Amino acid sequence: MSRQQRDALDAMLRSAPRSETRPAPGKQRSGFAGAVTRPAPEGVLTRRTVLGGRPALELEPAEVSGRGRLLYLHGGGYVVGSPDTHAGLVGELARRAGLRAISVDYRLAPEHPFPAAVDDGLAAYRELLAAGTDARDLVMAGDSAGGGLSIATLLAAREAGLPQPAAVVVFSPWADLTLTGESIRSKDGVDPIFTEADVRAYADPYVGAGDRAHPLASPVFADLTGLPPLLVQVGANEVLLDDAVRLAGRAGADDVEVTLEVGPGLPHVFQHHYGHLDEADAALDRAARFLTAHLSAGHPDADRLERAH
Repeated sequence: MSRQQRDALDAMLRSAPRSETRPAPGKQRSGFAGAVTRPAPEGVLTRRTVLGGRPALELEPAEVSGRGRLLYLHGGGYVVGSPDTHAGLVGELARRAGLRAISVDYRLAPEHPFPAAVDDGLAAYRELLAAGTDARDLVMAGDSAGGGLSIATLLAAREAGLPQPAAVVVFSPWADLTLTGESIRSKDGVDPIFTEADVRAYADPYVGAGDRAHPLASPVFADLTGLPPLLVQVGANEVLLDDAVRLAGRAGADDVEVTLEVGPGLPHVFQHHYGHLDEADAALDRAARFLTAHLSAGHPDADRLERAH
């Protein structure tokens, strides 16, 4: 690993709160924001708005291709994080894909435990459709808890009878709040950021005494039939590796088109380090191509529609 890559990983490690010193939610959120926030990339305009009754951040690249929209759900263990902390990552994905994006500030635990985040994700998705966005012009993405929440949102949309988007991308998805994946233990000590205790300290305020195997809390236990094409990216050196692997396996078993990418030697949501890690830039490029390819595939008459505009 290069010195530049090591410096980037060290920065990520310093931003991770350890379970034994975890502060109150407000201080934890401000600490997380101070450690990991990257601004939207140059040339990506931002505007605050409201979607589904929640504050949201719109991000629009200077060069936009087509009518596609990206709905993004940020990570942070359902306890920390916001559209502001993830403006850089979302803006980079939007810029590379040439898509207008909107990132939702869904409610966080412990003030708003499960299923508040799922309700907010569904409300945002529902409003985009109600406002006239064709589901074939809509894609979703999320990282960590936001990755699991993206899948849960689509499951809730399916149950509500809503159409599915063109595709979904998840980075290091947290998809099993029961913490039963083998990597929770086998990668403990290998993961430079999290231990099993750290992950459990995020699950406790979100689910509490509730059912941690509920499909909307832990999509690895869900029937994923009918979900759109899925790209899963994960680092090999993370305790949540098996969440990603099992989610992809569940999708494949349920006849969902799925691509799983495991990055050797990489940690949790390594895509945050675009511009510092070559692997992060390459992964974001692949994610952008995945989304745009499926947006195009959703419109068999795309050429005729473009000519009409």
